[in-house]
Amino acid sequence: MTESNGAIPHEVTMPEWEKRFRAPRVSLPDWAEDAPHRSLFVSNATGTYELYAWDRATGAQRQVTDRPNGTTDGVLSPDGEWIWWFDDKDGDEFGIWRRQPFAGPEAEGGSTGSTGSGRSGGSGGSGGSTGPGGPDAPAAPGLDPSYPAGLALGRDGRTAIVGRSTDEDGSTIYVSRTGEDPVEVYRHRESAGVGDLSHDGTLIAVEHTEHGDAMHSALRVLRMDGSAVSELDDTKGGTAELGLEVLGFAPVAGDTRLLVGHQRRGRWEPMVWDVVSGEETDLELASQLDGDLSAEWYPDGSALLVVNSFEARSELWRFDLATRELERVPTPKGSVSGATARPDGSVEYLWSSSAEAPVVRSTSGEVVLDPPGMKAPESVPVEDVWVTGPGGRIHALVQRPAGASGPLPTVFDIHGGPTWHDSDSFAAGPAAWVDHGYMVIRVNYRGSTGYGREWTDALKHRVGLIELEDIAAVREWAVSSGYADPDRLILTGGSWGGYLTLLGLGTQPEAWALGIAAVPVADYVTAYHDEMEALKAMDRTLLGGTPEEVPERFEASSPLTYVDAVKAPVYISAGVNDPRCPIRQVENYVTRLAARDADHEVYRYDAGHGSLVVDERIKQVRLELDFAERHLGG
Repeated sequence: MTESNGAIPHEVTMPEWEKRFRAPRVSLPDWAEDAPHRSLFVSNATGTYELYAWDRATGAQRQVTDRPNGTTDGVLSPDGEWIWWFDDKDGDEFGIWRRQPFAGPEAEGGSTGSTGSGRSGGSGGSGGSTGPGGPDAPAAPGLDPSYPAGLALGRDGRTAIVGRSTDEDGSTIYVSRTGEDPVEVYRHRESAGVGDLSHDGTLIAVEHTEHGDAMHSALRVLRMDGSAVSELDDTKGGTAELGLEVLGFAPVAGDTRLLVGHQRRGRWEPMVWDVVSGEETDLELASQLDGDLSAEWYPDGSALLVVNSFEARSELWRFDLATRELERVPTPKGSVSGATARPDGSVEYLWSSSAEAPVVRSTSGEVVLDPPGMKAPESVPVEDVWVTGPGGRIHALVQRPAGASGPLPTVFDIHGGPTWHDSDSFAAGPAAWVDHGYMVIRVNYRGSTGYGREWTDALKHRVGLIELEDIAAVREWAVSSGYADPDRLILTGGSWGGYLTLLGLGTQPEAWALGIAAVPVADYVTAYHDEMEALKAMDRTLLGGTPEEVPERFEASSPLTYVDAVKAPVYISAGVNDPRCPIRQVENYVTRLAARDADHEVYRYDAGHGSLVVDERIKQVRLELDFAERHLGG
């Protein structure tokens, strides 16, 4: 195939699938609590995902960061004066927080100085850099580089609660004040992170897994000196079985209520916990709504904005805390990937469906943020399929080329995480396969979120093998229904999906004609020893120990164990700076393929766990499409 030289084709001749990647996108804007006219959002307007500041009062927008590999992790201070952003090196996710004034570095007189958990996250950036206008200052001087573990900014403009994670220290949390040395208030070997800071800046909510189960957090509230105020821990016999999460302190001065997510009825739902009195208020929303529920406060603290995720789609609701009345916030059918209540009572939300590209809308009836330039072409709607599997009913999302009849070449596009799920939302990757004549099937296997706690927690010990049982059941449905061509089945995915791809090619060698794995786990033992500390904790939870403690489980779940059984051609792409699925363990797998002259291709790129550069992402999709065409035909 012809490699791209970086030039952007004219919009008229550009293929539809490529337009979906190039079309400008924006995230849901975050706004400053005490200056709601100031917002921060992410956009790919320059061809690389970067942070942007937006003054709604004047309409002015400016680019905040400008790095070769992009930037997406940023926080706006409550007073709207400062933008914090995380500076790593080429996507390795290891770095420090920097900041610049909302108005730009030049507002300070020129140069201001020198410098979560699953595998599906990650971003890429180049260190040392800056926002247009000059280098940014270190936001928390005195703190060495680390993996980020949460950040909360005080409304006094000078206080920050900084979470850190390193292999040497485990999890640490610091109080950082302008002009003072940072003060450590928390330390533990197991995973922990900053949840939130109270409105008056006196209480810190921490999520921790000191009990050793990285899949289910407990909560602790600390004073600013590190002393404990209260604890909430839904564990049994010392082993966590139910998770908790911080959703946010009440946005009212002197209010000690904390909004908490819990799993006490087998799925996520919110409750209110007064961290001083200990009173817990059950909102009983699960009796009115199906699926998982999350929430955030309305700005005056009188109501909650509830996000209801059910069977791969989501809706919004307003819950009045005084009357306990639940009122639906109208949104189209599809998925809401972010929502926020504004001070005027309106709700802004980022919505999309499998057919329609994301857009930031408001209940006031307007499109909130509509970037100029080309618009992403529509794709085909998703169809819901339910298949009986060994662990229960499996939900799969199917997209077929318009007007096509089977049997079709079929792509099983497996999501990452594993604690994640595919939804009826816009995805340029699957849409590209559909444009090329493939049916695309996405499976919410056991381990996926959104189908109850038992479904999500089913992975333990037989990691990878359980997910593949569910994928095999959906594969059998696709073939027996006549929709899928059994001789042209592609198994593909990124991150955990890439891991399942390689594991599936080795444990189900007769089932797949082709495998395409992006940033995968390929050698589980080496991956464990090389990966970031938070993922080591997750792997110990999933497999019940370290590779030295439970070697048989790591061996059974490692793609490297089955590499000699792989029959299908394999394509692998990997970021050389990836801290989640490190490059050494990928090379170990590739070496074994090469030793027996197995049909394989490898593409290595200079970034981390995925790329934030549009040209790079398009290049990767083009290489995958070309690999499939060469091996399976047009």
